[in-house]
Amino acid sequence: MATLDFSIEFYPPKTPDGADKLRVARAKLALLQPKYFSVTFGAGGSTQQGTLDTVVEILGEGHDAAPHLSCVGASRESIRTILKQFQSHGIRRLVALRGDLPSGYGGAGELRYASELIEFIRAETGDWFHIEVAAYPEVHPQARSPQDDLQNFARKVQAGANSAITQYFYNADAYFAFMDQTRKLGIDIPVVAGIMPITNYTQLMRFSDMCGAEIPRWVRLKLASFGDDSASIKAFGLDVVSQLCERLLAGGAPGLHFYSMNQAVATTALWERLTAA
Repeated sequence: MATLDFSIEFYPPKTPDGADKLRVARAKLALLQPKYFSVTFGAGGSTQQGTLDTVVEILGEGHDAAPHLSCVGASRESIRTILKQFQSHGIRRLVALRGDLPSGYGGAGELRYASELIEFIRAETGDWFHIEVAAYPEVHPQARSPQDDLQNFARKVQAGANSAITQYFYNADAYFAFMDQTRKLGIDIPVVAGIMPITNYTQLMRFSDMCGAEIPRWVRLKLASFGDDSASIKAFGLDVVSQLCERLLAGGAPGLHFYSMNQAVATTALWERLTAA
């Protein structure tokens, strides 16, 4: 494989030690020359400043970076302020999401859906930003139906999204079926496959339960059979996920977006496996 169009996601560190560790991981991952790094935005914007600080630091290192921006619990004025901050730092790409309410938080805010956030961003900033949105090949866990979820995605595209990143998944057929459905609706924006490396069985089960990502039964049973054998879990996970990536790329996926969990080893191993193929 001559070239691999990919991006890498971080979450903003919460402590100085976490920030130092992320800098070390980021330096290693930057050697892979991703298209850009993205930085997540906590529930209700709880990591707003950390997101911006991390993105600005990445830009200062000479790499493109995209902050996530969620609208749930936010006012139009607060979003307007954040967009102006992004523009003042020369940020040209962002990931626009509805987001999750933090626990104990009451109101949904003035913008209820990602499509409304995108419309607002376009009204405020025109074509300044390349806007990425989320896609759910296995259906958003809160969607009323697969059809309703697909229509929600279509609304985000109609509102002005440039491209999309999927929730992670381990079933390539779900991605291809989703792409077929979007094409039937006339949607033609690039939909990049979100990829979660497998390094820790317990952590993976917890994340997947929260976000609705299905772990195939045979993969789940195999991972469980390794118990505390971390090396075997990582080796098996590398095989499973690299084969998934190869199938996605061979089937026409325009790129891959790696959920790094602020670690360099697993994403680097996947990248090396894929580029050696």
